[in-house]
Amino acid sequence: MNEPRTVQCAVHFEREARGRKRIESGAEQPSDLPPGRVPRLARFLALALRLEQQLRQGVLKDCAEVARLGHVTRARVSQILTLVHLAPDIQEAILFLPRTQRGRDPVILSEVIPIAMEPDWKRQRRAWRRLMGIA
Repeated sequence: MNEPRTVQCAVHFEREARGRKRIESGAEQPSDLPPGRVPRLARFLALALRLEQQLRQGVLKDCAEVARLGHVTRARVSQILTLVHLAPDIQEAILFLPRTQRGRDPVILSEVIPIAMEPDWKRQRRAWRRLMGIA
């Protein structure tokens, strides 16, 4: 059952800034992925939802354990977990933000945390519309 396996593939090492090396495999990237990258805020929200679920289920004991495992401060974990308090439609909008083609993301975590700290979803929605330039 635990038989040793050998995997062979072409690997190319490319030098980057400060002497770092980047591995490029011989495999081509899937062409069905849209160009650009998922905004950091969307990744933070996905992480927050996952961590909140694991905390609720008891997989993770508390925020201190999350911080230890993630090699970040408890304050950073609290910032990220604050996103779960956003109204569901705002969470959906964040998760479906357009991919960033180049440069900075249009919406950043520090702009959204004050909105998430507002307990009233109507006020959250107004603040979100102002932030997005919709209001």
